[in-house]
Amino acid sequence: MITFLAALTLLAAASADESADWVFLDNGQLRLGVKKTSGAAIAWLSQSGSSRNLVNHFDRGRLIQQSYYGDADGSLWNKKPWCWNPVQGGDWRGTGARLLDFRADKTQLYARTEPRHWASGTAIADATMEEWINLTGHVAHVRYKFAYHGATSHKTRPQEVPAVFVPADLETLVISDGAGGVNRSQPGWPNEYRKLSEPWAAYVDKNDFGLGVCVPVARELTCYRVVHNNAGDCSYFAPLVRFAIGPGFVYEYDVYLTIGTSANIQRVFRQLLESKP
Repeated sequence: MITFLAALTLLAAASADESADWVFLDNGQLRLGVKKTSGAAIAWLSQSGSSRNLVNHFDRGRLIQQSYYGDADGSLWNKKPWCWNPVQGGDWRGTGARLLDFRADKTQLYARTEPRHWASGTAIADATMEEWINLTGHVAHVRYKFAYHGATSHKTRPQEVPAVFVPADLETLVISDGAGGVNRSQPGWPNEYRKLSEPWAAYVDKNDFGLGVCVPVARELTCYRVVHNNAGDCSYFAPLVRFAIGPGFVYEYDVYLTIGTSANIQRVFRQLLESKP
Protein backbone atom coordinates (compact mmCIF):
# COMPACT_ATOMS: atom_id res chain seq x y z
CA MET A 1 0.00 0.00 0.00
CA ILE A 2 2.82 2.40 0.87
CA THR A 3 4.49 1.69 -2.47
CA PHE A 4 1.20 2.24 -4.32
CA LEU A 5 0.56 5.56 -2.56
CA ALA A 6 4.12 6.68 -3.22
CA ALA A 7 3.67 5.89 -6.91
CA LEU A 8 0.45 7.91 -7.01
CA THR A 9 2.23 10.83 -5.35
CA LEU A 10 5.04 10.71 -7.91
CA LEU A 11 2.55 10.58 -10.78
CA ALA A 12 0.65 13.56 -9.40
CA ALA A 13 3.88 15.52 -9.00
CA ALA A 14 4.96 14.69 -12.55
CA SER A 15 1.57 15.77 -13.88
CA ALA A 16 1.78 19.05 -11.98
CA ASP A 17 5.30 19.70 -13.31
CA GLU A 18 4.15 19.00 -16.88
CA SER A 19 1.16 21.31 -16.45
CA ALA A 20 3.36 24.10 -15.08
CA ASP A 21 5.74 23.67 -18.01
CA TRP A 22 3.08 24.53 -20.60
CA VAL A 23 1.66 28.03 -21.08
CA PHE A 24 -1.22 28.47 -23.52
CA LEU A 25 -2.67 31.43 -25.37
CA ASP A 26 -6.22 31.14 -26.70
CA ASN A 27 -8.31 33.76 -28.49
CA GLY A 28 -11.28 31.51 -29.28
CA GLN A 29 -9.95 30.71 -32.76
CA LEU A 30 -6.36 29.58 -32.21
CA ARG A 31 -4.71 27.84 -29.27
CA LEU A 32 -0.93 28.24 -29.03
CA GLY A 33 1.29 26.68 -26.39
CA VAL A 34 4.93 27.13 -25.40
CA LYS A 35 7.09 24.91 -23.20
CA LYS A 36 8.99 26.90 -20.59
CA THR A 37 11.58 24.13 -20.15
CA SER A 38 12.32 24.37 -23.89
CA GLY A 39 13.16 28.07 -23.85
CA ALA A 40 9.46 28.95 -24.33
CA ALA A 41 9.64 27.64 -27.89
CA ILE A 42 6.29 27.04 -29.60
CA ALA A 43 5.19 23.46 -28.95
CA TRP A 44 1.46 23.59 -29.70
CA LEU A 45 -0.79 25.12 -32.33
CA SER A 46 -4.37 24.02 -32.88
CA GLN A 47 -7.84 25.29 -33.47
CA SER A 48 -9.32 26.57 -30.24
CA GLY A 49 -11.09 23.68 -28.52
CA SER A 50 -9.28 21.02 -30.55
CA SER A 51 -7.01 18.36 -29.07
CA ARG A 52 -5.08 17.94 -32.33
CA ASN A 53 -1.68 19.61 -32.02
CA LEU A 54 -0.01 20.54 -35.33
CA VAL A 55 3.46 21.12 -33.82
CA ASN A 56 5.98 18.32 -33.24
CA HIS A 57 7.64 18.63 -29.80
CA PHE A 58 9.28 15.19 -29.63
CA ASP A 59 12.58 16.66 -28.40
CA ARG A 60 14.32 20.00 -27.76
CA GLY A 61 15.27 20.32 -31.42
CA ARG A 62 11.77 19.98 -32.84
CA LEU A 63 9.14 22.65 -32.02
CA ILE A 64 8.88 25.99 -33.86
CA GLN A 65 11.93 27.87 -32.70
CA GLN A 66 14.98 30.00 -33.29
CA SER A 67 18.18 28.27 -34.38
CA TYR A 68 21.32 29.79 -35.89
CA TYR A 69 24.58 28.50 -37.35
CA GLY A 70 28.21 29.56 -37.27
CA ASP A 71 31.59 28.01 -37.97
CA ALA A 72 32.78 24.50 -37.15
CA ASP A 73 33.95 24.49 -33.53
CA GLY A 74 35.01 20.91 -32.80
CA SER A 75 31.66 19.96 -31.28
CA LEU A 76 30.01 16.62 -32.00
CA TRP A 77 26.33 15.85 -32.47
CA ASN A 78 25.93 12.14 -31.82
CA LYS A 79 29.55 11.58 -32.97
CA LYS A 80 29.10 13.77 -36.07
CA PRO A 81 31.21 16.95 -36.45
CA TRP A 82 29.02 19.97 -35.87
CA CYS A 83 29.25 23.76 -35.70
CA TRP A 84 28.42 26.62 -33.37
CA ASN A 85 24.65 26.29 -33.13
CA PRO A 86 22.62 28.23 -30.53
CA VAL A 87 19.14 26.72 -30.22
CA GLN A 88 16.17 28.14 -28.35
CA GLY A 89 14.79 24.80 -27.17
CA GLY A 90 17.91 23.13 -25.82
CA ASP A 91 20.41 20.46 -26.84
CA TRP A 92 20.21 17.07 -28.53
CA ARG A 93 20.66 15.20 -25.24
CA GLY A 94 17.48 16.77 -23.87
CA THR A 95 18.75 19.61 -21.68
CA GLY A 96 16.49 22.63 -22.04
CA ALA A 97 17.59 26.21 -22.60
CA ARG A 98 17.33 28.61 -19.65
CA LEU A 99 14.40 31.00 -19.58
CA LEU A 100 15.57 34.45 -18.45
CA ASP A 101 12.27 36.33 -18.55
CA PHE A 102 8.68 35.34 -19.23
CA ARG A 103 5.34 37.18 -19.24
CA ALA A 104 1.98 36.08 -20.63
CA ASP A 105 -1.74 36.78 -20.61
CA LYS A 106 -4.59 35.15 -22.52
CA THR A 107 -3.54 36.16 -26.04
CA GLN A 108 0.06 37.37 -25.93
CA LEU A 109 3.40 36.55 -24.36
CA TYR A 110 7.03 37.61 -24.17
CA ALA A 111 10.05 35.40 -23.49
CA ARG A 112 13.81 35.91 -23.30
CA THR A 113 16.04 32.85 -23.39
CA GLU A 114 19.69 31.93 -23.01
CA PRO A 115 20.16 29.39 -25.83
CA ARG A 116 22.07 26.13 -25.67
CA HIS A 117 24.58 24.79 -28.14
CA TRP A 118 22.73 21.99 -29.92
CA ALA A 119 25.73 19.65 -30.10
CA SER A 120 27.89 20.40 -27.06
CA GLY A 121 25.01 21.24 -24.73
CA THR A 122 26.79 24.24 -23.24
CA ALA A 123 24.81 27.34 -22.34
CA ILE A 124 25.63 30.17 -24.76
CA ALA A 125 25.85 33.03 -22.29
CA ASP A 126 26.95 35.58 -24.91
CA ALA A 127 23.71 35.29 -26.89
CA THR A 128 20.04 35.89 -26.14
CA MET A 129 16.85 34.99 -27.97
CA GLU A 130 13.61 36.89 -27.54
CA GLU A 131 10.09 36.29 -28.81
CA TRP A 132 6.86 38.23 -28.76
CA ILE A 133 3.69 36.29 -29.65
CA ASN A 134 0.24 37.75 -30.25
CA LEU A 135 -2.95 36.01 -31.40
CA THR A 136 -5.27 37.99 -33.69
CA GLY A 137 -8.11 36.16 -35.39
CA HIS A 138 -6.79 33.09 -37.21
CA VAL A 139 -3.18 34.32 -37.15
CA ALA A 140 -0.41 34.03 -34.58
CA HIS A 141 2.14 36.82 -35.06
CA VAL A 142 5.59 35.97 -33.72
CA ARG A 143 8.42 38.50 -33.52
CA TYR A 144 11.85 36.93 -33.01
CA LYS A 145 15.07 38.66 -31.97
CA PHE A 146 18.57 37.22 -31.69
CA ALA A 147 21.48 39.15 -30.18
CA TYR A 148 25.11 38.00 -30.08
CA HIS A 149 27.57 39.65 -27.70
CA GLY A 150 30.53 37.32 -28.24
CA ALA A 151 33.88 37.95 -29.91
CA THR A 152 33.85 35.41 -32.75
CA SER A 153 33.10 36.43 -36.35
CA HIS A 154 31.35 33.57 -38.15
CA LYS A 155 31.08 33.12 -41.90
CA THR A 156 27.85 33.71 -43.81
CA ARG A 157 25.47 30.75 -43.53
CA PRO A 158 21.90 29.89 -44.53
CA GLN A 159 19.92 30.52 -41.35
CA GLU A 160 16.63 28.93 -40.28
CA VAL A 161 14.02 31.67 -39.76
CA PRO A 162 12.64 29.73 -37.95
CA ALA A 163 12.92 25.93 -37.72
CA VAL A 164 9.45 24.38 -38.09
CA PHE A 165 8.64 20.78 -37.12
CA VAL A 166 5.20 19.22 -37.48
CA PRO A 167 3.83 15.68 -37.12
CA ALA A 168 4.62 13.28 -39.96
CA ASP A 169 0.94 12.88 -40.89
CA LEU A 170 1.21 16.41 -42.27
CA GLU A 171 2.97 14.87 -45.23
CA THR A 172 2.54 17.26 -48.15
CA LEU A 173 4.55 20.46 -48.49
CA VAL A 174 2.57 23.27 -50.15
CA ILE A 175 4.11 26.44 -51.60
CA SER A 176 2.94 29.00 -54.14
CA ASP A 177 3.54 28.15 -57.80
CA GLY A 178 3.92 31.85 -58.64
CA ALA A 179 0.89 31.82 -60.93
CA GLY A 180 -1.98 31.90 -58.46
CA GLY A 181 -1.94 28.22 -57.59
CA VAL A 182 0.22 25.95 -55.46
CA ASN A 183 2.89 23.28 -55.83
CA ARG A 184 2.58 20.14 -53.72
CA SER A 185 5.36 17.69 -52.91
CA GLN A 186 6.43 15.18 -50.30
CA PRO A 187 10.06 15.85 -49.35
CA GLY A 188 12.38 13.00 -48.51
CA TRP A 189 15.70 12.73 -46.71
CA PRO A 190 18.19 14.42 -46.60
CA ASN A 191 17.45 18.13 -46.92
CA GLU A 192 15.80 19.39 -50.07
CA TYR A 193 15.49 23.03 -51.15
CA ARG A 194 12.74 25.14 -52.69
CA LYS A 195 12.58 28.69 -54.05
CA LEU A 196 9.65 30.72 -52.74
CA SER A 197 7.70 32.90 -55.16
CA GLU A 198 5.60 33.92 -52.15
CA PRO A 199 7.17 33.92 -48.65
CA TRP A 200 5.07 31.16 -47.10
CA ALA A 201 4.85 27.38 -46.91
CA ALA A 202 2.59 24.81 -45.30
CA TYR A 203 2.42 21.14 -44.47
CA VAL A 204 -1.01 19.52 -44.89
CA ASP A 205 -2.45 16.06 -44.32
CA LYS A 206 -4.42 13.78 -46.64
CA ASN A 207 -7.49 15.96 -46.09
CA ASP A 208 -5.57 19.10 -47.11
CA PHE A 209 -5.58 20.45 -43.54
CA GLY A 210 -2.46 21.69 -41.83
CA LEU A 211 -0.19 24.45 -40.59
CA GLY A 212 1.14 27.39 -42.60
CA VAL A 213 4.07 29.69 -41.89
CA CYS A 214 4.71 33.06 -43.53
CA VAL A 215 8.09 34.80 -43.18
CA PRO A 216 8.10 37.98 -45.31
CA VAL A 217 11.92 38.17 -45.50
CA ALA A 218 12.36 34.61 -46.84
CA ARG A 219 12.83 33.70 -50.51
CA GLU A 220 13.87 30.05 -50.13
CA LEU A 221 13.45 27.15 -47.75
CA THR A 222 14.93 23.81 -46.83
CA CYS A 223 12.79 20.78 -46.00
CA TYR A 224 12.80 17.07 -45.26
CA ARG A 225 10.67 14.29 -43.82
CA VAL A 226 11.67 11.39 -41.57
CA VAL A 227 9.29 8.43 -41.59
CA HIS A 228 10.35 5.25 -39.79
CA ASN A 229 6.95 4.54 -38.23
CA ASN A 230 8.09 5.47 -34.74
CA ALA A 231 7.87 8.39 -32.33
CA GLY A 232 10.72 10.22 -34.05
CA ASP A 233 8.85 10.66 -37.35
CA CYS A 234 8.45 14.27 -38.46
CA SER A 235 7.98 16.73 -41.29
CA TYR A 236 10.26 19.77 -41.31
CA PHE A 237 10.89 22.97 -43.16
CA ALA A 238 12.72 26.19 -42.45
CA PRO A 239 12.49 29.42 -44.43
CA LEU A 240 16.06 30.58 -45.06
CA VAL A 241 17.89 33.89 -44.95
CA ARG A 242 21.66 34.13 -45.40
CA PHE A 243 23.76 36.20 -43.02
CA ALA A 244 26.91 36.13 -40.91
CA ILE A 245 26.96 36.38 -37.12
CA GLY A 246 29.66 38.44 -35.45
CA PRO A 247 30.32 40.74 -32.48
CA GLY A 248 27.36 43.01 -31.76
CA PHE A 249 25.11 41.19 -34.23
CA VAL A 250 21.33 41.64 -33.80
CA TYR A 251 18.67 40.14 -36.06
CA GLU A 252 14.89 40.56 -35.82
CA TYR A 253 12.16 39.18 -38.05
CA ASP A 254 8.43 38.45 -38.16
CA VAL A 255 6.67 35.11 -38.52
CA TYR A 256 2.96 34.50 -39.06
CA LEU A 257 1.29 31.16 -38.32
CA THR A 258 -2.15 29.93 -39.30
CA ILE A 259 -3.97 26.64 -39.75
CA GLY A 260 -6.57 25.41 -42.24
CA THR A 261 -6.78 24.10 -45.79
CA SER A 262 -4.05 25.04 -48.24
CA ALA A 263 -6.43 27.42 -50.02
CA ASN A 264 -7.32 29.15 -46.76
CA ILE A 265 -3.68 29.36 -45.72
CA GLN A 266 -2.73 30.95 -49.04
CA ARG A 267 -5.65 33.39 -48.83
CA VAL A 268 -4.82 34.45 -45.26
CA PHE A 269 -1.16 35.04 -46.07
CA ARG A 270 -1.87 36.91 -49.30
CA GLN A 271 -4.24 39.23 -47.49
CA LEU A 272 -1.69 39.73 -44.74
CA LEU A 273 1.12 40.53 -47.19
CA GLU A 274 -1.09 42.91 -49.19
CA SER A 275 -1.86 44.81 -45.99
CA LYS A 276 1.83 45.43 -45.28
CA PRO A 277 3.46 48.64 -46.56
